[in-house]
Amino acid sequence: MEHIYQYAWIIPLIPLPVPLLIGVGLLLFPTATKNLRRIWAFSSISLLCILMIFSMKLSLQQINSNCIYHYVWSWTIHSDFSFEFGYLIDPLSSIMSMLITTVAILVLFYSDNYMSHDQGYLRFFAYMSFFNTSMLGLVTSSNLIQIYIFWELVGMCSYLLIGFWFTRPIAANACQKAFVTNRVGDFGLLLGILGLYWITGSFEFRDLFEIFNNLINANEIHFLFCSLCSFLLFAGAVAKSAQFPLHVWLPDAMEGPTPISALIHAATMVAAGIFLVARLLPLFLVIPSIMNGIAFIGIITVLLGATLALAQKDIKRGLAYSTMSQLGYMMLALGMGSYRAALFHLITHAYSKALLFLGSGSVIHSMEAILGYSPDKSQNMVLMGGLRRHVPITKTSFLIGTLSLCGIPPLACFWSKDEILNDSWLYSPIFAIIAYFTAGLTAFYMFRMYLLTFEGHFNLYFKNYSGKKSSSFYSISLWGKQGLQTINPNFDLLTLLIMNNKERNSYFSFSKTKKQFDGTFKKMMQSFITITDFDNKDISPYPHESDNTMLCPLIVLIFFTFFIGFLGIPFNQEGIYLDTLTKWLTPSINLLHLNSNISLDWYEFVINATFSISIAYFGIFLALFLYKPIYSSFKNFELINSFDKRGSKRVLGDQIQNIIYNWSYNRAYIDSFLATFLIGGLRGLAELVSFFDRRIIDGIPNAFGVTSFFVGEGLKSVGGGRISSYLFLYFFYVSIFIFIVIYYFIF
Repeated sequence: MEHIYQYAWIIPLIPLPVPLLIGVGLLLFPTATKNLRRIWAFSSISLLCILMIFSMKLSLQQINSNCIYHYVWSWTIHSDFSFEFGYLIDPLSSIMSMLITTVAILVLFYSDNYMSHDQGYLRFFAYMSFFNTSMLGLVTSSNLIQIYIFWELVGMCSYLLIGFWFTRPIAANACQKAFVTNRVGDFGLLLGILGLYWITGSFEFRDLFEIFNNLINANEIHFLFCSLCSFLLFAGAVAKSAQFPLHVWLPDAMEGPTPISALIHAATMVAAGIFLVARLLPLFLVIPSIMNGIAFIGIITVLLGATLALAQKDIKRGLAYSTMSQLGYMMLALGMGSYRAALFHLITHAYSKALLFLGSGSVIHSMEAILGYSPDKSQNMVLMGGLRRHVPITKTSFLIGTLSLCGIPPLACFWSKDEILNDSWLYSPIFAIIAYFTAGLTAFYMFRMYLLTFEGHFNLYFKNYSGKKSSSFYSISLWGKQGLQTINPNFDLLTLLIMNNKERNSYFSFSKTKKQFDGTFKKMMQSFITITDFDNKDISPYPHESDNTMLCPLIVLIFFTFFIGFLGIPFNQEGIYLDTLTKWLTPSINLLHLNSNISLDWYEFVINATFSISIAYFGIFLALFLYKPIYSSFKNFELINSFDKRGSKRVLGDQIQNIIYNWSYNRAYIDSFLATFLIGGLRGLAELVSFFDRRIIDGIPNAFGVTSFFVGEGLKSVGGGRISSYLFLYFFYVSIFIFIVIYYFIF
């Protein structure tokens, strides 16, 4: 058993050779490295497969032996200070290693085709491999300093990945926003680590927990200071896991490529905050106010994320707010002390959300075949609809992921979310009501996304520039063998292609211009566009299903989404209900002084499950009711904001509908508030300080200098250089002085 644990230190190092070799190759042999770029993708995936097998063996050892392996070696020793590096293998780290490797393999396999036409293909795989290295180093760290080092490396990689297309200003701004927002939480984390070291004198988790708990129980340390340090540690998790109020970076992070969104926002970066709170939960448990604060932040994030997802038109932003809400559920569970439920939902949500993000990437890939690379169009659900006929496998995978996230049995998220909902009743009825209400909202907005994307009719067919149905269309594909070509920006390609022959002839009034256009058009389209003219037929340039290399990860994730939830189903064992996940987490649960044996009343479980499923179905039926007019008739293909007006008049009323829509579409006005008051206030304060510095601090010495200059210039003009004049002035002033003194004493 210990033989395999001795080599666990290589876990974060296995993916590292890929980014190093790519960097050296691009520096020394750029042409050869670029020509053999598929080798690097194969190498990255192969190394992760090896790592996944190694992580599986570690996990099996954890299940069979229920032990924790901790190995450290000294790095710096000075007098009584010793700084140690090492690795910790326990159920939490083994779960995270399995999660990271499995999702990363599927995402990289998917990315090989998705990014095949991108010039930054090698850079993409270098960033992703280094990101996996940083995340694996984070989850196997044995002390707080190690965690902070890898924490910052994860943040750096997310900055590079979000701003992958850095030539686009919106992507550059998004990565800067993510970086700055996370710096707020990271600074709090650093202060919390230093404060905790000042209290306990150790960075190692076991020593730190034991010393901290003893000091609290013996009342030998100021409780307020301990609470402050714990809150600062939690601030780092708030930023990384996009909890309120540091969630504002998450939707803008969608500017990166979709595989990055699937990896970062499913199982890795945003899960780092949940991992940190779970790792430090023994510390937080002895401070009830911190536990209540964690639960409070979690429930606010649950509700806020769900309401902000209601009116999003961008499919990836909608999924981002869904991620935010589900992370809130995990944080709520940790705040309630439901360690097992939080980690269970982390596992089930990771696979379900990875399935949804990769499914959305397949949809975007198909839309780009028509629109070209234009995120504001290819990710806009308003231009979608009816895709079920053209991308059936993607549609099925997205539907399964949607049903799982809604909490429909027997899919994965049902088992974990239902456990969190049940625990919330025991913690606080108010929190439980909000959690159940948000579960209904989740079902509503997820099925809204599904209906707008896949059901009804293809909206782009109707939304042509002339406002009429066209009788002649050109079917185009911009994903030819030669790669994505550059189109002359002087031509509005979509407008010209959607015109019929008669409209196009009237568009060009001179035959010479028309001939010139026809020649240019044919040359431009010849190498990479297949043109089919359908005269007098009402058809449009429809999308197509993705390649097999993109569909295979979706099928594998469907399998995980169906069966991963069965890990948490309890079975009777000698009168005690145990499950595989609880057995897996037994050492960590014992460390938290929690009961690892779960007594389960099946009748109560069925009643609670029926209640939660009923709420989910209500949200689904409400989405079907409100959006049915949109896709049931050719006349109602236009989408009005996020709700159909006729349906919302019957259900909500115009005023409430507008309030909900404006709240959701404008991100609850939080970004506007921060821009106006925080950024504007800081800028105003900076201008005031600058004015005080320039006019007061620098102004006073400058005023003395200017005064001395003018006085000197004035005295210079008075002096003539003659001694007789100086003596005359001297005796003149002395005489005046003597006269004043005599006058003062006599009179």
